[in-house]
Amino acid sequence: MSESQDLLRVQTYIGKMPALPVTVTKVIEICNQPGTSPVDLNKVISVDPVLMARVMKLINSAYYGLGDKVTSLSRAIIMLGINTVKNLALSTAVVGAIGKGEPASPLNMQGFWRHSLGVGVTAKLIARKRSVDPRLIEEYFIAGLLHDIGKIPMNNVFKERYLAVLSRADRERISLADAERRELGFDHTDVGRQIGTAWNIGGAVIDAVSAHHNVGGYEGEHRDLVATVHVANYFMNLAEVGFAGDRFPGTPSQEVYQRLGIGLSLLDELETAVDTEIAKAEVFLKVVDERGGA
Repeated sequence: MSESQDLLRVQTYIGKMPALPVTVTKVIEICNQPGTSPVDLNKVISVDPVLMARVMKLINSAYYGLGDKVTSLSRAIIMLGINTVKNLALSTAVVGAIGKGEPASPLNMQGFWRHSLGVGVTAKLIARKRSVDPRLIEEYFIAGLLHDIGKIPMNNVFKERYLAVLSRADRERISLADAERRELGFDHTDVGRQIGTAWNIGGAVIDAVSAHHNVGGYEGEHRDLVATVHVANYFMNLAEVGFAGDRFPGTPSQEVYQRLGIGLSLLDELETAVDTEIAKAEVFLKVVDERGGA
């Protein structure tokens, strides 16, 4: 089968994926407008009981570690911040739409999502270490959580051939993205970009999905975030936290470390914190599971 036919199969699969809920699309649209207020967001979320329940469950989870139980949606939005609410609405919707693998597919979804959570919390911890604006910290987590979403359609569409991709990466000791390109002619970042376009995700998250294996070639406005997800992904593969098919990830360049002002020693410093944060962050997956993936 030709590369164009393979790509068409993936595009067809993406076209058949459930659309993001209307409320989530509206939340993203409103949050991307200048001057959006918590009141604007409250009006949209309050008419969607499922999304409202997710927001309330998340803010009262160990992930945010707040002392008193929050019972008011408007207070939750103010405490979390508009950007964080947008990102949690997006992340739970995406996980709900494509979070499960097909039967007998090569990638184990439990390992996949543990790796993804690991990259998300590591990216967040690195951002915090670098004193990134607190209002943007959650964006690092979401970008890390969703960085590999392009693997799911490939894993589900090709099955036997994707198993060959995984085997080739191991046999030739190359990154999974390289093995995908050699076997299929495109990689999971290309597929992830298509998902982002189909769902009109845009912004920092889709840049991380598209460019976390090509930091040197990325010239957009989210360089620090893309570089952070790149490093976090390498760290989690090195530490074998979960498994997303990549035993030989590309090593971050010295320029990337210099840009972020960090070194490899940071992995040892963050190891305990990463385990703790992964346990807390699992609520992002549970919130979806408990509602049947809706």
